Amino acid sequence: MLITLDHLRRFTVARNFFTPTTLRRAFHRMGFVQADPIRAPARAQDLILRHRVKNYHAGDLERRYATLDIEEDIFVNYGFVTSSLHELMHPRGYSRVSAEDGLAWPAAQKKKAQLLLEFVRERGAVHPREVDEHFSHGTVTNYWGGSSNATTHLLDAMHYRGLLRVARREKGIRIYVVHQHEPAPEGAEPAPGAKPEFKKQLAAGRSLRRTSGGRAEAQNDAAERQALIDALVDVRARIDGLVDVVVRIYAPLPGPSFSYFVRRLRYAVPQWQRELTSALLRAKERLSHARVDGVDWYWAADEDAMVHGGAATECRPHKLPHDTVRLLAPFDPLVHDRARFEMLWGWGYRFEAYTPAAKRKLGYYAMPLLWRDHVIGWGNLSVKNGELLPELGYVESRPPRDRAFTRELKAELDRMRSFLGLEC
Repeated sequence: MLITLDHLRRFTVARNFFTPTTLRRAFHRMGFVQADPIRAPARAQDLILRHRVKNYHAGDLERRYATLDIEEDIFVNYGFVTSSLHELMHPRGYSRVSAEDGLAWPAAQKKKAQLLLEFVRERGAVHPREVDEHFSHGTVTNYWGGSSNATTHLLDAMHYRGLLRVARREKGIRIYVVHQHEPAPEGAEPAPGAKPEFKKQLAAGRSLRRTSGGRAEAQNDAAERQALIDALVDVRARIDGLVDVVVRIYAPLPGPSFSYFVRRLRYAVPQWQRELTSALLRAKERLSHARVDGVDWYWAADEDAMVHGGAATECRPHKLPHDTVRLLAPFDPLVHDRARFEMLWGWGYRFEAYTPAAKRKLGYYAMPLLWRDHVIGWGNLSVKNGELLPELGYVESRPPRDRAFTRELKAELDRMRSFLGLEC
C-alpha cells in the first residue's frame, strides 16, 4: 500500500503525542524543548510540556529545573536540552554567540571573559545585576541593531561557549555558575596525542593540508594520523546523534524542511558546521523515506508510518484518530515547521507576536487548534481577574457541528485552567 498525505498527517499527530508521563521521562524522550519568554497565557516550554507530562502546571519546569539533569542551551533554537545532548554539542571553543558572525573572540574579549569567569567562580552563583554592578561593561549593539547591556551580552556569550551554565532562574532571570568542564581552545575535542595543528584543522572541519614537499604531514607519524581519524569519526558520530534528535522531535519531515533543520545545527555545533552537509547525506541513507505527491519525506528507520498513520491491514481495521482537542504552542513540534503545516493541513499558520497589530490576521499569540488529526483553527487566550478568556477562530469560519468537538473543547479549556492554576 502506498503512503499518502493522510497517512503522514495521522502519523505526525500520533507520534508527537505519546502517553503523558513524568517530567523527567518526557524530557529525556524528547531531548529538547524550545523556550520562549512570552506568556500568553504561559511560556512556550510550559505549553509544549502540558500535553506530554501528567498533571503539569505552568512553571513546573522552572521550579524543578535543578533536579532534572537538563541544561539551557541552543540546539536548533534556544531552549532546554538533556545533559547527554548538551555533551554532544560541546566544547564549542571561542565561537561567539550563534546569532552573531561566528568569528573567534578578540584578545580583549577573552580577557574580559577570564575576569568575569574568576568573579563568578568566587561568588558561586551570580545574577547579571551583580556582574554589571562590579564591572560596568556598558552597552553593545545587538543582533537586531538595538542596544543591549554589555554584561548580559558577555554572559550570554560565555554561556554559549560552555564556560558558564544556568543554575536556575529567579523571576525569569538566569542565574549563572561556572561550568565544571573547561572547553578546548579551538572548539573541538581531538583525540589524545594530536598536535595543535591537527586540533585546529579538526575544529575548522578542514582536511589535512599538504606541505610544500607534497606529502601530507600526518604521513610522518602514523599514530598522529590515526588520532586524527579517530577524532573525525567521533565528530561525525556526535553530529549523527544530533541529527537523530532532530528526527526524533520533528519527523516526519519533507526533504526541504529536513535540510533546513540540519542546517540549523550550525548553531548547536558551529565548530563542526562544515560537516553538516555530509551528515545530511548520511541521514538520508539510513532513515525511512517515501515520496508523496512529488515530495520526499523522512522519519526514523524503526518507525512504521503506515501503522502510526492508521492504515488498515488484514489483521487490523482502519484506526480512527482520538476525539481530542489540543491548543498548541506556536513552537510545538507538531506545528513548528510551517512548510509541513501547510502540506498537512492546507492553510498557512503564522506567528504574529512581532507583527504590527494592524497587520495581524490570527492574533498576537494565536495557538493552533488541533481537533483529532486536523488543525482546524486557532485560539488567543488571556487571563483577566482570574478568568480564562478564549478567543477562537476557525479556518472554515465556524466550529465543527459535532457534539464531540463541543465536549472536547470544553475539556481542553478546563485542562488549560488547571494548568494555569485557575478555578474551573
